[in-house]
Formats: sequence, structure tokens, C-alpha cells
Amino acid sequence: MNADKTRSLSDLLETIPNVTDHLFRNAPKNALTIFTQMMPGDGVRPEFTTWRDEQWAWRNAIALHDQSYHMNSTHVRGPDALAFTQYLSVNSFRNFEIGAAKQLVCCSPEGYLIGDSILYRMGENDYMVVGNPATNEWVEYNAEVLDFDVKTESDPMWTLNKAKKREFYRFQVEGPKAWELLEELNGGPLPEIKFFKSAEINLGEHKARGMRHSMGGMPGLEIYGPWDEYRAVKSLFRKAGAKYGLRMVGSIAYFTTVIESGWWAVPVSAVYTGQGTKGYRDWMSDKNASMRMSLGGSFYSSDIEDYYVTPFDVNYGHIIKFDHDFIGRDALEAMAGKPHRKKVTLVWNADDVMKVQQSQLEDTGETPPLPISIPLAATARMHYDKVTDSDDNMIGIATYPGYTANERAMMSLATIDEAFAAPGTEVILHWGEDGGGSRSAGNLEPHRQVKIRATVAPSPISKAAQSYRSDIGIKRGSLDDV
Repeated sequence: MNADKTRSLSDLLETIPNVTDHLFRNAPKNALTIFTQMMPGDGVRPEFTTWRDEQWAWRNAIALHDQSYHMNSTHVRGPDALAFTQYLSVNSFRNFEIGAAKQLVCCSPEGYLIGDSILYRMGENDYMVVGNPATNEWVEYNAEVLDFDVKTESDPMWTLNKAKKREFYRFQVEGPKAWELLEELNGGPLPEIKFFKSAEINLGEHKARGMRHSMGGMPGLEIYGPWDEYRAVKSLFRKAGAKYGLRMVGSIAYFTTVIESGWWAVPVSAVYTGQGTKGYRDWMSDKNASMRMSLGGSFYSSDIEDYYVTPFDVNYGHIIKFDHDFIGRDALEAMAGKPHRKKVTLVWNADDVMKVQQSQLEDTGETPPLPISIPLAATARMHYDKVTDSDDNMIGIATYPGYTANERAMMSLATIDEAFAAPGTEVILHWGEDGGGSRSAGNLEPHRQVKIRATVAPSPISKAAQSYRSDIGIKRGSLDDV
């Protein structure tokens, strides 16, 4: 039982008619509040220069992303740590040496995605889950109820961290000039570090661990070291990086990286229904992520399961390995040979976007559309828009509506029927809440829903990121068994 339990998710579901409506009413309901509140740590601003300049930096100079505050970390320790984490994840953990990392892709017994995070192997029997709180909490719950000899230790994100001290600082340093800076600070050439592998490096007088990973798909490392060295290391990066054009990335630009890199970071976690997750709903308290999330967007269904996605729907089918037992295996094996939706990028029609924006400067007497906030247009932490064909037939859902100066486009990530997933296909994205804001309990202004044409593009859309996240990367072997 969760030690902090006050009211469980099961308790909540008994008192509300509909969990979809409950999540729609949850605040905040605007992207800038949502995402700037997630990174309120010391020295992390919404913007350091401008969000456009900061986006430019990861494609053209060096971007320094401060990841020290907004992600949860959970150690899993014990003789069964490897077997336990492998049982939770759809992908294979073979060849998982100390210092390496893997994706931890967790599903419900019914085969729907609960969340995915990065799993680091810190030592012989010491693994660390870093990322989406929903995934960490699923790990913590299963460590309590399953018959594995493991213990967990949580290092929560800053907003939930009573100690106001993390175990590690964590920076992402990336961009075409990142390697020059890192070699300068290392005092010579860096060791060869393969994708999702790490090595010890020098940062001047400090030692740190550098893992080959990227937010925007550009060359760089995720670097972590002891929390007590956080300020000194950040200062060192800023001072030494100035001549390379290094930019600190604020929280606004940071959360647009997912649009370019194609990561479906926060799905609607498949825990609100299903007999297989009943125990988790009983365990969960109102402090847990799935209790605190907000839902928004033009897609509305009274059945929360219509928001669930499978690993196949977000292009994880290639990493599902049926060479081990894991939660959800039977369901995913039954799905494997069936048609699936495909994750793509939707590039919004510029004329349609400008019509929405221009309507905010006109007084026509009719209710205007919902403004498209740039660069982050989400109206909730989990924002799901309806995607249809030209005849209004539902073909998929879209998330993460946003703009990047690198692509000069307003875009969404989407998962759509494969028949419409070829690049260049035109589809319709519905913008504005079904009900014109009435579902959001006064947290969103009245508006009318409109249709925006969108063109299908690859996911990730960034050619730089395609080398490690897309089908192109798979063919090159860069994602094999991650």
C-alpha cells in the first residue's frame, strides 16, 4: 500500500461519473503554465535568450538543456533487479552492461502503453529509472507486489522533492559544435561512446558520466554527476561554451524538442481501466501522476480507453521482443499480426493557422477559434486532437501541438491509420475543444472548433534525429535492442 495514501484512484473512480470529464476539468489548461511549472529549479528560466534562439542553438551551435529538475529518478536495487525490470519492459535487456542504458517500455496486461523511460545500469545490481513519473510509479508499485527481491528508492522531481536536493545533476549538451566543447573540457579526445552507452569524462577538474543520447537528434551527450557539483559544472559549461555560441535552453524551448525528435513523451497512461491494473488503482494515492494529470484537445470520448495507445501505435513495434516474459506479452502477441496505426508528424497548413491567428484581431460578432499559442499550443498536460480524413472519418489522434523555428512550421505528433500515413498525404486536424471549452470547467475561454489542413511527414521530422529514432535509424541498426 502506498505509504502516502489519502484517496486512491479506485476511490476517485467510484465518486465520479466519467474519468475523461474529470481529467478535462483538471487545471492548468495552458501550455506555458504547464511546462514552465515543470522546471522551476534554481536558475531554470522559461527563456534565457528567446525560445527561437534556443531552438536554433541545437541545430546550429550548442544547446545546454538543464534536466536536473523535472524528471523523476528511481533506483531499483537487489539480486533480482535485472529480472524485475526486464519483466516490466517489452524490449530485450540482453547485452546490458554496467554504464549502458535501455528504454524501459511498460505496458498494462491488456497491452496498452503505461509509459516509457530510460533505464540506466548503475552497478551490478543497481538500476535507475529516469523520466515520466507515471513509469516510475508503475515500477515502484510492482516492486512492492511482485515476487522479486528488489527495493526501490525514489528521487522525485523538484516540485515534489521535499529535500530540495537531487542525487545527480543532469545536462544534455548537443549541437554541431558540442563535441569541440566537450573535448576541450575533457582535455583531449573523448572516448568512443556508442548510442545509449556511457563513459567517464573530464569536465575540467570534475569527473562526470557522459551517455550518447540526444534530445533534438544532434551530436552530443547526456551528462550527469554528483549534485554538489551542479553549480560549478553549469558555470563551467556556460563560460567555456560562450565562444562556441552555447545557449542555455529554457523550459519553453525544451519541451518543443519532442516535436522534432518524435518522442511521444506522455501518453494517457493505460491505468484507469482493466482488471490487470486494478491493484495499481487501489495502491495509487492522489499524489501520483495519473491522479494529477489534465486532459484536453479536440478529441473527446467518454471512454478513456479510446485515448490509450499500444507500443505499435507509437512505432515501438520493432523493439518488442517475445524472447522473454513481460507484463502485456500475451496481449501484444495477439495484436502483432493485425493492422496498427503509425506515428507521424503532421505539418499544419500555414494559411489555416494564420486564419485562426487573424481571427483574434477581428470582431466579427461570432465566437472566435481557440488561439494557437506559439511555440507550445497544448491546452493540457495530455493534449489529444482529433484527426480525420476529408470526409470527417476518424483516422487518428495527435498530440504535442507546437512550433519550431528550425522547421518554420506548426506541427503535431500523431498516430494515424496506416492507409493515411504516407508522407505527403493531406489530413484534417480539428482544433479547439469539443464543446468549445465547456468541458474545461471555466479554465478555457469559449471558442469554436475549426478544421486545419495538415500534411503527413516522417516522425521524427528532423533529419538529424531520424538517424536514431525513425525507420531510417532502424535499418542502420542504431536502435537495435535499445
